[in-house]
Amino acid sequence: MKNSIKNIFTILSILAFSVSFAQNIEGTITDSQKAPLEAANVVVKGTTISTITDSSGHFSLDTKSKKLPLTILVQYVGYKTTEIEITTLPAPLLQIALKEENELIEVVVSSRRRIEKVQDIPIAVSVVTGKQAEQAGAFNVNRIKELVPSVQLYSSNPRNTGINIRGLGSPYGLTNDGIDPGVGFYVDGVYYARPAATTLDFVDVERIEVLRGPQGSLFGKNTTSGAFNIATRKPSFTSGADLEVSYGNYAFLQAKASVTGALSKKIAGRLSFSGTQRDGLIDNTATGRATNTLNNQGIRGQLLYTPSENTNIILAADITTQRPDGYAQVIAGVAPTKRAAYRQFDAIITDLNYQLPSRNAFDRKIDQDTPWRSGQDMGGISFNVDTKIGGGTLTSTTAWRFWNWDPSNDRDFTGLQVLAKSQNPTRQTQITQEVRYAGQLTSKISGVAGVFFIDQTSQTNGTEESGSAQWRFSQSTTSNLWKTPGLFEGYGIKTDARIRASSAAVFGQLDWAITDRLHVLPGVRYNFDKKEANYKRTTYGGLQTTDPALIALKKLVYTDQAFDSSTDDTDFSGNLTLIYKFSDKINAYATYAKSYKPVGVNVAGLPTPPADKTLADLAVIKPEDVNHYELGVKTSPFRNSILNLTLFNTEIKDFQTNVQAAELGVNRGYLANADKVRVRGAELDASFVINSHFSINAAGTYTEGQYVKFTNAPLPLEDTGLVIDGKAVNYKDVSGSDLPGVSKWAGSLGGEYTKNARFFGNAGKFFIALDSYARSEFSSSPSASKYLIVPGYAIFNARLGFRATDGLSINFWGRNILNKDYYEQLLPAGGNAGHYAAVLGDQRTYGITLKYSL
Repeated sequence: MKNSIKNIFTILSILAFSVSFAQNIEGTITDSQKAPLEAANVVVKGTTISTITDSSGHFSLDTKSKKLPLTILVQYVGYKTTEIEITTLPAPLLQIALKEENELIEVVVSSRRRIEKVQDIPIAVSVVTGKQAEQAGAFNVNRIKELVPSVQLYSSNPRNTGINIRGLGSPYGLTNDGIDPGVGFYVDGVYYARPAATTLDFVDVERIEVLRGPQGSLFGKNTTSGAFNIATRKPSFTSGADLEVSYGNYAFLQAKASVTGALSKKIAGRLSFSGTQRDGLIDNTATGRATNTLNNQGIRGQLLYTPSENTNIILAADITTQRPDGYAQVIAGVAPTKRAAYRQFDAIITDLNYQLPSRNAFDRKIDQDTPWRSGQDMGGISFNVDTKIGGGTLTSTTAWRFWNWDPSNDRDFTGLQVLAKSQNPTRQTQITQEVRYAGQLTSKISGVAGVFFIDQTSQTNGTEESGSAQWRFSQSTTSNLWKTPGLFEGYGIKTDARIRASSAAVFGQLDWAITDRLHVLPGVRYNFDKKEANYKRTTYGGLQTTDPALIALKKLVYTDQAFDSSTDDTDFSGNLTLIYKFSDKINAYATYAKSYKPVGVNVAGLPTPPADKTLADLAVIKPEDVNHYELGVKTSPFRNSILNLTLFNTEIKDFQTNVQAAELGVNRGYLANADKVRVRGAELDASFVINSHFSINAAGTYTEGQYVKFTNAPLPLEDTGLVIDGKAVNYKDVSGSDLPGVSKWAGSLGGEYTKNARFFGNAGKFFIALDSYARSEFSSSPSASKYLIVPGYAIFNARLGFRATDGLSINFWGRNILNKDYYEQLLPAGGNAGHYAAVLGDQRTYGITLKYSL
C-alpha cells in the first residue's frame, strides 16, 4: 500500500489551479458582538500575501495583481477561521464578524433535499461532521455507532453486514441478497444497495446525517428504519489541499489526501485518497501469523462544471478495494444441546483427538485451517445536475455501481477439516436514476417531489466442501457406515444463485405553513417492486458408490436443490407530520408514517419444506407492513446548547427475519416472516458549550424490541435436537421474547477542553478529549438463546494534541484505552453441534495523526 500512497500523492501534486487578476481589498474584522478585533491575521489563501488589522479592526490587503477568483482567510486566536471568496473587483468593503471557537454551530443538513438548520426540521437526525469523525477516529460506519447510539452495525464479514437503526433494518445474522435493507445508505445522493459499503473507509467526507424512522417520502429508495445521508466535500475553484498520516500499534498506517482547485474558469476538480493497513489482532496457531488485518484503499475523483450561476454539474467516480486477511471468528463457548450424548461437541472432538487452542475467546487464539479471505472491490460513476428553476432546484442523479466479493471462510471455526471450503463469491451491479424538485412552491407551501428507479443484478457462484472430519459432526446414528473411509471427504455443493430486482417509485412531501408557527407536512409514496430469483445447487465429490445406505448418509449432509421464483408487488404508503414552533428555542413535532419493506425472495439454500409447503412457498417472503408513531421536541435551553428528545413506537407485521436451519446444507440461514414485532423507546441528544474552553456532547437511547407474535421461530441453539412425545421439534413459539441485536440502553458521552495556542507559528487550539460508548446486553440469536447473549460493555477513547485550520495539526489518540474485552456478536457454527463463535471488539489501540492543510 505504501507504493500506492506514493503514487497517489504524485498524482495529486500535478493538479493545476487557475487564477485571474485582482487588486486591493479592504474591510473590518469584529467579534459576534461587533467589537473590533486588533491584530487579526488576513491572508490570501495559498499565498504568502497577508496583513493584520489595526486597533479599529480595519485592514487593507494588497493582492499584488493576483488573478480571480481568490479566497481571503481571516484568523484570530480563539475564533473560527473564516473564508471569503472574492470573485469580482473592486470588491465591496468587507464587514466580517468572527465566531468564537467554542460557539455551538447551527448545523445545516440536506436531509429534506434542501439546505436547512437541523434544529428546524421535524426529523430525528444526528449529524457527524467530517472533522468530528476524523477527530474521533471514526473512519467507517462501524465506528459511527459509537457517536450515534441509535445505530447498530453487525459484521461477521463485509457481505454479512447488517446496519440497523433503533434495532430495525436488516435481519440479524447472515445476509441474504433477496431482501432490501431497511436502512438506506446514500453518498452524494447515490443509493448504495449493498450493505458491504458500510465496512469501507470514508473518503473525504464533509458530513454524515443519520436519519431515524421511515423516510419514504423524501428519498428515492424506500427506507423503513432510517437512512445514512453522506455528503463528501465538493470541488472548489479556490485551491486547497489536506494531507494526513496516522501511525499506531499493530503496525497501523493510514494515509489520506485531498486536493482541489480550478482547472478552467468554469471547471473545478477534487481528487481524494484514503488508505489503511494494520497487522492482525488474532493469532492463528495453525499458520503462525496474526489474522484479521486491515488493507483498504479508496480513491474518489470529482469534476464540477458551472455553465451558469444557476447550474452545477458534477461527474464523480470512485473505487475502493479491501484485501484483508481477516474476519476470523473465535470460539466463545459450547452449549449443551438436546441431541444424544455422542452428538455433543465435546464428545465429537474427543473422538477426533482434537482440542481447541483456547477455551477463552479473549486469548485471541485460533487454529483454523481454511484460509480467511474477504476481498472486495466496490466502485461506480455518477452524474449529478442541479439547476435552479423558479423558487427551487431540479436535481437529476444518474449512477452505475458494482460490487465484487471474493471470500473464503472457516465456518466450523475449528482446526478440524469439517468444512474444507466455504466460499460464495458474488458479483453485483446496479443502475439508479432519481429526478426530484425541491423548493418553495407558493408563499405558504414548499416541498419535494421526485421519481426513482433502480435495477440491480446479483450472481453468486459458491462452493461448500466437506473435509475429513465431516462424518463425525454429521453423524446422526450409531451405524458404523458413517466411518466409511472417504465417504464425505471432498463431498460438497456447487451453487448458482441469481437475482434481478427492479424498483420504481413516485414520492413527495409538502410543507404547508398554516401559520408562522404551525406547519402540516403530508407525504406520499407509490412503489412498484419486482424480484426474480434462480437457485440451483448440485452435489459433487465424496466416495463414489452405488450402495443405497451410503448414498442416504450423504444426502443427510447435502442434497441437490433447485427452485425459481418470481414475484412483484405494489404499495401505496405515506406519512403525516405536524410541527409547532413554540418559540425560537422550542420546536416540537408529531409524525405518523405507514411504510413498508418490499417483497423478498430467498436466494440461499432452503430446508426441507413441511408436508403442506413446497420450496417455492418458502422462497417468497412477504413484504413488511410498518406503522410508525413519533413525538419529538428540539430545544436550545440556553446559549450554545441543544437538548432534543424523541419518543417512538414502530410496529411491523410480517417482519422479515433471518433464521438458522438445523440442516447443514443451509447453514448460511434463510429468510422467513415473523407475524409481528414492536420496537419502542426514547432518544436524547445533547450538546453544550460551557465556556470558551469546555464543551460536552451526549446521546442516549432506551429501546424495547420484542416479537409480539412469532410462533414458528427456529429453535435456540441449546434446544437443537429437541424431541417431544417421540417427535422431533423444529420450531418454537418465541412470542414475547426480545428482538436480536437490541440493547435496552445505549449511550455516548464525550467532552473536550481547548486552549488557545501556537504550534510551529500557526495559531490554533490545544485540545484534550475523552469519549465513551456503552450499551447493555442483547440477544445475538434470532430466537433468544441463553448462551448467545452478548454482555453489556463500555469503552473509552481519548485524544490530545493541537488543531489548526491551516498548517500542521497533531493528534495523539487511544481507542478502548481501558483494554475492555467485549463481544460485538455471537453466532453458532454450521450444523449446530453446540459450539459458537464470537466477533471480538478490538483491544486497546493507540497512535499519532499528523495533518497538514494548505
